[in-house]
Amino acid sequence: MGNKIISMMKKDSKDGGGGSKSKRMNRSQRKLLADEEMLHRRALSMAIHQAQLSQRFDGSMSRRVGSTSTRKRTLSDPFSNGKQVPDFSESLIVKKFVLVHGEGFGAWCWYKMVASLEESGLSPTTVDLTGCGFNMTDTNSVSTLEEYSRPLIELLENLPEEEKVILVGHSTGGASISYALERFPEKISKAIFVCATMVSDGQRPFDVFSEELGSAERFMKESQFLIYGNGKDKPPTGFMFEKPHMKGLYFNQSPNKDIALAMISMRPVPLGPMMEKLSLTAERYGKGRRFYVQTLDDRALSPDVQEKVVRENSPEGVFKIKGSDHCPFFSKPQSLHKILLEIAQIP
Repeated sequence: MGNKIISMMKKDSKDGGGGSKSKRMNRSQRKLLADEEMLHRRALSMAIHQAQLSQRFDGSMSRRVGSTSTRKRTLSDPFSNGKQVPDFSESLIVKKFVLVHGEGFGAWCWYKMVASLEESGLSPTTVDLTGCGFNMTDTNSVSTLEEYSRPLIELLENLPEEEKVILVGHSTGGASISYALERFPEKISKAIFVCATMVSDGQRPFDVFSEELGSAERFMKESQFLIYGNGKDKPPTGFMFEKPHMKGLYFNQSPNKDIALAMISMRPVPLGPMMEKLSLTAERYGKGRRFYVQTLDDRALSPDVQEKVVRENSPEGVFKIKGSDHCPFFSKPQSLHKILLEIAQIP
């Protein structure tokens, strides 16, 4: 593993408690358990709701249940403390967002973005990639990026010919939207990479994280987080960080309740898609309109690494969020919402 994870483990181990506070700690623990149980119920409810919406998708995102794209009024942003924000829907040609989660996450992680985009008169939808969220495929059976991205590909395949969408990919979800952009450039108006793996032709999604996690070869041999779904004598099939490591890497600025939600909702990451080299062409992927959103307090994908990604891949536009960890949909939802709307309005 990389030095960054090791140093975080040492830092986490310094946090101690005193015996004289045992009663208070017991009360705190009981409250935490109660809060986690409540969040668990909320997470399940939210995931079921998202799954139901996905099932109702019938090929036209404009017919998505709950769509607010026809509203013509000033709306209140649920994350703006009651302040009024303008309705952008009439100024946007493409109003349909498809939100694609990153490694270990699921459609549930976008709940704040779904609410705020709908309140702005737009039509967001989310997908659970294969083996993620409420997609019950065994993670260990997902070996290729094509398999992993299949729910997104099927969604795009079912779009009417005249419809386009704006793809938003978080973290390794950037690999899935890159793959989709290569497959369906005519159906994607813009692709927005949120602290994501914007890779070059012949590059693996994992390569972007090599500074934090070590080389792919070393990770495959030495990582303590690997999962051997086919037995120890076979290559690893997935990985999953332990909770203290996830908190340190992904959620150093996120609210405690969102962290608790993530801790009970995240699933193992299929390793095959992360180690697969993408084949991207200048004629298809290269002509897509790509934008990058940098997160400046990110420990999973450092600002320096994100700068390198931007330099090597030349997106059309770059936006930055100060004070955001690797999950701006939790730590800085207002800022991310504003940026998504701004990019959507670029002619």
